[in-house]
Amino acid sequence: MPFHKEPPFSHGQAAQTAVLYCNLGTPDAPTASAVRRYLAEFLSDHRVVEIPRLIWLLILHGIILRFRPGKSAAKYASIWTAEGSPLKVWTEKQAGLLEQRLQALGLHVRVRWAMRYGSQSIPSQLDALKAEGVTRVLLLPAYPQYSATTTASLFDAVYQWASRTRAIPELRFINHYHDHPAYIAALGAGVDAYWKAHGRPDVLVMSFHGVPERTLHLGDHYHCECFKTARLLADSLGLAKDQYKVTFQSRLGRAKWLEPYTEPTLIAMGQSGVGRVDVVCPGFTSDCLETLEEINMEARHAFLDAGGKAFHYIPCLNDGAPGIDALAAVAHQHLGGWPVDAPPDAQALEQSRQAALTLGAQR
Repeated sequence: MPFHKEPPFSHGQAAQTAVLYCNLGTPDAPTASAVRRYLAEFLSDHRVVEIPRLIWLLILHGIILRFRPGKSAAKYASIWTAEGSPLKVWTEKQAGLLEQRLQALGLHVRVRWAMRYGSQSIPSQLDALKAEGVTRVLLLPAYPQYSATTTASLFDAVYQWASRTRAIPELRFINHYHDHPAYIAALGAGVDAYWKAHGRPDVLVMSFHGVPERTLHLGDHYHCECFKTARLLADSLGLAKDQYKVTFQSRLGRAKWLEPYTEPTLIAMGQSGVGRVDVVCPGFTSDCLETLEEINMEARHAFLDAGGKAFHYIPCLNDGAPGIDALAAVAHQHLGGWPVDAPPDAQALEQSRQAALTLGAQR
């Protein structure tokens, strides 16, 4: 496999550190063709779908990519903004605010954002950072809970890039921050602020993205980390066990996924006489299709049609100060030991280089 063409290397350049904030990805437009391209890449990842590859590719290209893109495009269109996909918009804003927050803390690092699938790819952003002279990169996933289907796949993309790169920067990977005090505090602040403005529900539903149940039995930590996040968030809000429920959404296919499922749970709650539910999605750092359309539209309708009286969706952390502070706290912790001081200017660097050459000549 050929190496990438390397950017010019300058001896004596100051070490520079960067944080690469990585999210899942999004189609470039709410159209069937754009969604088809995105799904083809996303669903071809063996981390995402763990069934025999030949069988899956036949299903993917013979059925799913023929029928699903049109339906998914309509869903994306229902939440698309003038700036583009909400996931892309929030991820970009978070990266910019995270850089500002880290620099305010005295950490002079660059922050860039990337997507695992689709545009603004991880390899393209690592190439760009190398071209800017960055020599150390901290990979910060937008996924607080670890899963092989998301976090490990992100790392795969980095490893694949590194296998084609001659001069590899120092790399660090953040596996998870599902129980980080700053992350729990940010979630709690978001819920508390919403309740102060809108009152409290009968039940708070914490909906996490689902994964096949077999991943739990194969050793994936995701299920346990979701429940720990939920427990810590409930404790921070002072909720008793009967005041909140943990559910899993976004089931794909007929296999058994982590239970209980979000929408059936909400339907049962509506039928049993629960008046108001609030739903928060603690596994998503930014609002996206799964929160804005699947929860705030589809799940809302399901609960109300089943007899529920009021449904409230509590937004994700997005660009709020508590969420940015949480990301900064996580990044700060994992940057420990790396040089994060402001680099000297070009003139100072040249003077240092000339002094070193002069000393070498004298010896």
